[in-house]
Amino acid sequence: MYRKVEDFLVDWKNEADGTSRVLAAMTDDKLEQAIVQGHNTLGWLGWHLATSPALFAGLVGLDVKANSQQEIPDKVQTILDAYKKIVNDIQEAVEQQLTNELLNEEVESFGLMVPRGALLKKLVDHQTHHRGQMTVLLRQAGLTVPGVLGPTKEESN
Repeated sequence: MYRKVEDFLVDWKNEADGTSRVLAAMTDDKLEQAIVQGHNTLGWLGWHLATSPALFAGLVGLDVKANSQQEIPDKVQTILDAYKKIVNDIQEAVEQQLTNELLNEEVESFGLMVPRGALLKKLVDHQTHHRGQMTVLLRQAGLTVPGVLGPTKEESN
């Protein structure tokens, strides 16, 4: 749980930079890559990461809008641009609308009362979870996996 706005902002920037590298490693022709047929694809996961932060922001009480495009884009650049925009929108909203005191204030989340700082931690964890899924799919697709929390096999050679 975040208790200081600055702590969230530092983590958000670092994690968003890593996620941006993973998204940029995708290629348009591999957006349909899935672990097996019927599972989430690289494109779906990328678009989910570009749109789902708005849900978390709303739960926290921030006015952040996701890209309104319903269909999963067929261009990596579209996904990456939407992701970078929502990352910036979240950062600006947190800087302008939250205080350390508000992070401790509880808000409703799916029928439970949860501190805003805990919801922001869930946002970061959610992104990390899906980014990990994407690295497996990148490798399965024969694409280079960028290091996020340390070098990858490709970077070590």
